[in-house]
Amino acid sequence: MLGLLALSGMAGASDMDDLLSALKQAQRLEARGVVEVTVLFPPRELPTKSAKALPRVPFRPGLLARNFGVSRATGEAVAGRPTTRFELTPNNTQAAHWTLWIDQEWNIPLGYQESFPDGTLARRAVFQKVNTQPARIQVSLPTPPEGLRAALLSALPGLRLSAGVQPTAVRSRPNGGLEISLTDGVNVFALVTSPRGVRSAPGIASRRVGTGFVWLVGNLPQSVLDQALAKVSRVNTAGLGTFLKVDASNAQNTPTLHKETP
Repeated sequence: MLGLLALSGMAGASDMDDLLSALKQAQRLEARGVVEVTVLFPPRELPTKSAKALPRVPFRPGLLARNFGVSRATGEAVAGRPTTRFELTPNNTQAAHWTLWIDQEWNIPLGYQESFPDGTLARRAVFQKVNTQPARIQVSLPTPPEGLRAALLSALPGLRLSAGVQPTAVRSRPNGGLEISLTDGVNVFALVTSPRGVRSAPGIASRRVGTGFVWLVGNLPQSVLDQALAKVSRVNTAGLGTFLKVDASNAQNTPTLHKETP
């Protein structure tokens, strides 16, 4: 029995290692061709469109390995090329599930699918035709700044993040407030402080706190989004100022940070 358990653990680790190897390779090589992209969440008028490459998903290996189980199987051919299919099952049963199709020769993604826990499709992007050789690229994700999580929880006391979710960046918004990017390693969420509210819609929770509003946007059940904000008692974003990511689009519009009283 112990031997079987050991072998099972080794197989699981190997599946994760192989997937992370492919995602690392995808930072240097990218397939090009014709991709069919279908986005059903959030809803849109034209859910399906074409692209020349897969829309990039900001996978973070450390969080992915911590928050997901991975299993693999021989995948169906994608654009005529043999693939390995990896199933990503989140430890948080309320988070989205993912499927990736990895090219067996190039070791890079040829397709992915995001699904709700009940199996309903949220989005899918898969090559229909692929060029004979992948293109060389150079992509990297910045490391989340140390201390950002503690600063966020101090800025929004009572905020309850889902298990495994970590903040990665802070940006100022042209109309005032901040946007904090959150991820569990695969799924991405946005936490927004704003002087204005937002209309209720699937995947969006909004709550008035003091003189402003806090929004949480992402692929989670509405009740989970609402509960995350339900006990936020105040908003004091001054402590997040040192984490602001400034770029050409917002350098001239960075708002003055101030304390918002309840």
